Amino acid sequence: MYSYRLFKAITLAGGLALVPLSHAADNMHEGIDIKININTANVEQLDTLLIGIGAEKAQAIINYRKVNGKFASVDDLTKVKGIGEATVDKNRKRIEL
Repeated sequence: MYSYRLFKAITLAGGLALVPLSHAADNMHEGIDIKININTANVEQLDTLLIGIGAEKAQAIINYRKVNGKFASVDDLTKVKGIGEATVDKNRKRIEL
């Protein structure tokens, strides 16, 4: 009985300790004014600084830019396969042209 309680207490404490980590990625840049130029940024910058953009979508942005030229507006990002309005809206304040 004692070992079960101890196991339960350790498991609960360990689980509670991990709760802040689950939100760490979403809030990594909270309170920091981030600006990124989508016409000049490289894959690593796009991947790191834009919310919801991983390496694959970052590369798609670069590929689109190479074929179609510079983005004329932030909303042009929706022309990149896999990037929708919700992703653009999450990043609107971060993006520069």
